[in-house]
Amino acid sequence: MQPAARFDVLVVGSGASGLAAAVSADRSGARVGLAAKDSLQSCNSAKAQGGIQAAFGEDDSPEQHAEDVWQSSHETADRRLVEILTSEAPGAIHWLEEVGVEFTRENGGYRLARCGGATRKRLLQVGDRTGHAITKALRDAVEASAIQTFPKSPLSALEPIESGWRARCGEHVIDAATVVLAAGGRCFREAQERGELTTNHPGATGEVTQIAIDVGAESRDLDALQYHPNGGAWPPAMQGYSIPETTRAYGAVLLNADREEFTDSLGPRDAVSRAIFDEVEAGRGVETEDGRPAVYLDTPRIPESDANVSLPYMLRRYRAGGIDPLAELILTYPVLHYQNGGLVIDEDSESTVEGIYACGEIAGGTHGRNRMMGNSLLECTVFGRRAGKAAAEKAA
Repeated sequence: MQPAARFDVLVVGSGASGLAAAVSADRSGARVGLAAKDSLQSCNSAKAQGGIQAAFGEDDSPEQHAEDVWQSSHETADRRLVEILTSEAPGAIHWLEEVGVEFTRENGGYRLARCGGATRKRLLQVGDRTGHAITKALRDAVEASAIQTFPKSPLSALEPIESGWRARCGEHVIDAATVVLAAGGRCFREAQERGELTTNHPGATGEVTQIAIDVGAESRDLDALQYHPNGGAWPPAMQGYSIPETTRAYGAVLLNADREEFTDSLGPRDAVSRAIFDEVEAGRGVETEDGRPAVYLDTPRIPESDANVSLPYMLRRYRAGGIDPLAELILTYPVLHYQNGGLVIDEDSESTVEGIYACGEIAGGTHGRNRMMGNSLLECTVFGRRAGKAAAEKAA
């Protein structure tokens, strides 16, 4: 293997955080390389449907957003990171708009929904394919820049050299002054090992986290994996699909076998997932046709006008499977979804190893041990931008 040309910044990962970091580093004047495990399009971020949080409501503020994050984390998040996340959220939205993301609007402003764990309406959406819209716009920005990409080049080794780091990515040896790790979490592998369903892309297997730990990076909360409360349970084509939590934002509620509500359907993710597990264990759940546990999601409560604007993709998918969510209850059960913990980072996304940065799901602290919905795409954007800028400045 011949060494590739040297870069100022190497970004590992092509999800929202890696793309944001690469664009940010490039705009900061760095020569940037971006290595992806598979194609540039392959990532969990593109599958994110619900939306992205930012305090735009007249009754809202970054401080209130931060308090909601803190409470949803059960007071385990890093307050410094939370305050950066929420204070920079409105600016991150405008930055995404500048690269081409068009958020759903109504009445002259953003269409905002209240999501689980939130005390205000602050969830912005692009229909129910927000992650797809964000990653496509950022990928277009990467492809229009001087950033050199290395698809199908998974990181397999990272070692310090005199002038930075040497990375082995697929068939390439890449030297860079600084490295941004944005390779996501490990929930696909965990689900396979547990015999469970997952929302995750097959590339989410966690090797890069371990590579970073092996070169000395500290981690936190790696045991705190999150279940998405509303995984699709039936029909088979929907198993593992993450039913957008905006279904509950627009009126759907969870019901047991007796068609009774048993929890606050807009509670934090871990609380709602636990309530479903407990209801099924108590014998008040239902079974899918293939014998899987489930409860009902009362989607017919959603006004058709809201569903057509904010849930079109979900409607298409279920109707293709012979189920109309606006006419009948759908079956749901929690599925493995997100790695809450990860590498310890500072305010600039730098890990505890100098010159190695981390952003997105591979980084820990911003969400503590439980993440609110709508904050993953936000974290990817806010800390991806910070990581790229800081990595470029250190490489200069």
